Amino acid sequence: MDQNEVLELNFYDRPEDEQQDFLAQTWCNQCLEVDLGMVNPREYRSEDRHWIVGDCARCGNEVITEIVYEDDE
Repeated sequence: MDQNEVLELNFYDRPEDEQQDFLAQTWCNQCLEVDLGMVNPREYRSEDRHWIVGDCARCGNEVITEIVYEDDE
């Protein structure tokens, strides 16, 4: 993958339980509240970042969820 390349992934390829977790566990910078929900999710990955962008279910403001993979070492 090129350093500046951003791939759009199909969010709906994730298992249903993961989809529901990502859609529910959000933070909205406009509402300043947690877990308001996300609609219209779009998933992206680059060489050093993986994230989901959607709209706050309450106010419609853009919300971003960073996906962090932790090493089990």
